[in-house]
Amino acid sequence: MSDTASPASDSVPASPTSAGAAPLGPRHWPMWLALGGMWLAARLPWSLQRVLGAGIGALALRLAGERRQAARINLSLCFPELDEASREALLRASFRDLGIGLFEFARAWWGSVAPMRRTTRIEGVEAIEAIRAQGRGVLLVSGHFLTLEICGRLMCDHLPLAGMYRRHRSPVMEWAVKRGRLRYASAMFANAELRPAMRHLKQGGLLWYAPDQDMRGKDTVFAPFFGVPAATITATHQFARLTGCAVVPFFHRREGADYVLRLGAPLGDFPSSDAAIDSTKVNAAIEAMVREAPSQYLWIHRRFKRRPPGMSSPYRRG
Repeated sequence: MSDTASPASDSVPASPTSAGAAPLGPRHWPMWLALGGMWLAARLPWSLQRVLGAGIGALALRLAGERRQAARINLSLCFPELDEASREALLRASFRDLGIGLFEFARAWWGSVAPMRRTTRIEGVEAIEAIRAQGRGVLLVSGHFLTLEICGRLMCDHLPLAGMYRRHRSPVMEWAVKRGRLRYASAMFANAELRPAMRHLKQGGLLWYAPDQDMRGKDTVFAPFFGVPAATITATHQFARLTGCAVVPFFHRREGADYVLRLGAPLGDFPSSDAAIDSTKVNAAIEAMVREAPSQYLWIHRRFKRRPPGMSSPYRRG
C-alpha cells in the first residue's frame, strides 16, 4: 500500500464520505476478477472461513520466506524472555491468525458480521460518550492487529467512528475497500488528509488511528516499543495538541469465536510539550494491547527497519 496513489483517469475523486465512481476501464478488469473472488469468500460460513484461514496461514508460513523471517526477528526482539520453541509456536499462531484475518477483513468490508455480533463483548462506550458530551473529540489509538477491521466494524455499531488509512496503489482496490469501509464508518480520511481529519476532531468527532508502523517521510521520533527503539510517527501528539481531543487506547482481540473490544482510560497528561514523551506513552499502550493477544499482531511488518544512528537494521542479510 502507498500513501500517494494517484486517482485513476476513469474515476471520480473521492471524498471522506464517498468512494467516488468505480474505475471500470479494461486495464482494471483483472483486479475486478480478484475482488469478485474476495466478495464470494466474504460470504462463506464463518466456521468454514476459520478453517480455510488457518490453512492459508499455514501455507503462507511455508511460502512467505522474507516475511516469515521478519516476523521471527520481531518476535526475538520483543519477547527475548521466551525460549526459541515458544517463539516458533507464537510465529505459527501468528500466521494462522493472519490467514483467518484475511477472511475477517473481507467479511467486514463486504459480508455480514451477524455471527460476530452475537459473541462480542464491548467495554468503555459510556466513558467515550461522556467525553463527547463535553464537546471534545476522541482519537481512538490502536495498532495493526489482524482483527482491526472486523473489530472496527463491530465498534461502529455503538459509536460513529471515522478512520484513517493508507491509500492503495490499485485504484480498484482503493475504491472497493473505501466503499466497503464506508458501509459502517462515518468517514475515511487518507493519511494526507490531515486538515479534514483535524476538523472532524475539533467538531467533537471520533477518529480511529493506528500509529504503529514506520512511515518514512513523516515526522518521527525514536521511542521504545518492547524496549527496542522504534521510529514512531508523532501524529498522535500533533492531533491532540492541535485539536484538544482525548486520546483513548482501543483494545480488541479474538478469543476463540468471541470478540472482546475495550476502550481504555484516556492517556494522562497528554499531550505534553514533548513529542518523544507522548510517543513513548502511545507505544506503551500499543505494547499492552499486543501482550493481550500476541498472535494477532501484524508481526510481518519490519517495525524496526529504521534505527537510531550507529545501529544497523536487524533485517539485513548476512
